[in-house]
Amino acid sequence: MEGGAIKYLWLFIYSAVLLWSGIEPKERFTWWLEVAPAIIGGVILLLSYSRFRLTPLLYVLILMHCIVLMVGGHYTYAEVPLFDHLTEWMGSERNNYDKLGHFFQGFVPALIAREILLRRAVVNGRAWLNLFVVSISLAFSACYELIEWAVAVATGDDAEAFLGTQGYIWDTQSDMALALLGATLALLLCARLHDRQLRPLLS
Repeated sequence: MEGGAIKYLWLFIYSAVLLWSGIEPKERFTWWLEVAPAIIGGVILLLSYSRFRLTPLLYVLILMHCIVLMVGGHYTYAEVPLFDHLTEWMGSERNNYDKLGHFFQGFVPALIAREILLRRAVVNGRAWLNLFVVSISLAFSACYELIEWAVAVATGDDAEAFLGTQGYIWDTQSDMALALLGATLALLLCARLHDRQLRPLLS
């Protein structure tokens, strides 16, 4: 499939899921909060496509991350049906869909950071590269937690579904731990494939 066809397929899937997500979501305010990063990311990708085209791997992973955000926005993170069934099956009391979101919040930004650092030749040596990538991913996760806190302070009870703590006192810490896990696994599992796709862009 040629690059142009892939671009339009990406846009079709992104737009279709976003449209579905916005049809009678559980809470409209929460929907806006959850899908805003996906919308902002989609606009940035569209504007930068001709000037700074990313690797196919990244476009696929970014789309997956956007879908995770859109599904969470439609149902709220605490009430995604599939994870309700998993919760019952595992005998748990908590819907853990938000943890999937925070895992992606480490996995995908790690590869975005890796690609930008390599293509801009920001750091020398793979050890320093990995350190910077993980640090950026953790900083991104911490920044998101601060945004959640600011929204909660500003809106009070209206942000409860957005926070999605579900009474778990270690929610913030576990969110950042999953982002760390995601970033680490991204480096371990995807580095070789990412390097192969980056080669034509670095030559």
